[in-house]
Amino acid sequence: MTRIPHEPSGEPNPLRALTLDRLRCRTSTKWRTYPDDVLPLWVAEMDVPLAEPVVRAVTDALELGDTGYPAGTAYAEALASFADERWGWGGLAVERTAIVPDVMLGVVEMIRLVTGPGDPVVVNPPVYPPFFQFVGHMDRQVVEAPLGPDGRLDLGVLRDTFRRAVSGGHRAAYLLCSPHNPTGAVHTAAELAEVAALAARYGVRVVADEIHAPVVAGARFVPYLSVPGGEGGLSLMSASKGWNLAGLKAGLAVAGPAAAADLARLPEEVGHGPSHVGVIAHTAALREGTAWLDALLAGLDDNRRLLTGLLAERLPAIAHRPGEATYLAWLDCRALDLGDDPADVFLRRGRVALSSGLPIGTGGAGRVRLNLATSPEIIEEGVRRMAAALR
Repeated sequence: MTRIPHEPSGEPNPLRALTLDRLRCRTSTKWRTYPDDVLPLWVAEMDVPLAEPVVRAVTDALELGDTGYPAGTAYAEALASFADERWGWGGLAVERTAIVPDVMLGVVEMIRLVTGPGDPVVVNPPVYPPFFQFVGHMDRQVVEAPLGPDGRLDLGVLRDTFRRAVSGGHRAAYLLCSPHNPTGAVHTAAELAEVAALAARYGVRVVADEIHAPVVAGARFVPYLSVPGGEGGLSLMSASKGWNLAGLKAGLAVAGPAAAADLARLPEEVGHGPSHVGVIAHTAALREGTAWLDALLAGLDDNRRLLTGLLAERLPAIAHRPGEATYLAWLDCRALDLGDDPADVFLRRGRVALSSGLPIGTGGAGRVRLNLATSPEIIEEGVRRMAAALR
């Protein structure tokens, strides 16, 4: 697929703004799970300062004491404008949206709308581990339709899995990760149209986790609800991944025209869960933070090239296909003969924390996920430690 370079935005690269000493002052999961001698390159937190429009919006809210419950449609309006300008999608209708606490809790609520206890939910491993955890905890059955050897959707496998999922008379859902985490694949319009056709043929309801949509570097993101046949789908979006807002909880559920009645059945109390300050932050990011986002994307492109070069030089046995989206690198370490969980070896011997591939499902053994959203110096040190772990 043709890579699409990012134009300079005039903003400084936010990935170069914070030193390691400054980052170690943080108290979030990334920086508090391991001892200080461990370099954390694992969980999906970015090592960046917040975009100035977000800081300003949140600061203004705090100074005003505007910390009550969320209200209004400003978030949805901002996302609709962003989708139109960024992806050429003018079909995001504000009246077919609902604020949810975050994307994964929104996924849970959407699956509850279209399936019942014991029903199957199809996923494409290797995939984001909480898909397995959240689906299992809500008394649904996870059914795997693994990606192909190229790390992309295998439509033949998906067809056969859909057929099996509905064969016992169950209602079935398909939890689509778009763009895909951890491979960084961006599904094409043709692939998504075929997904929609298969879903219609077998009566499977599509719920798309599109949280990484703003973080696309090597392709054009296509919203699932924009493809022919996607009208019956449900999507979850937010500014969380693009602007590092995981601690400011807020997400949006978006329904296609044929799924509006489903979204209308969402329990009213679900809207009590999002943070009002989070909604303010996400709205500001989408409205005023695009120059900052472009600088981030350019920095991530640089980091992908850096990692590719470092691996070729110091760890050539690791197979790595740079992703088109996300800020996560999916590394195949099987040739190193480190067993099913090389992340454990790199942690114990190299004091570098990576995400294990084991919780990611079929295709995860022998692989690790590395977080690229940090400074080039930290990436260089991370690879140095990984190489040292093999001596």
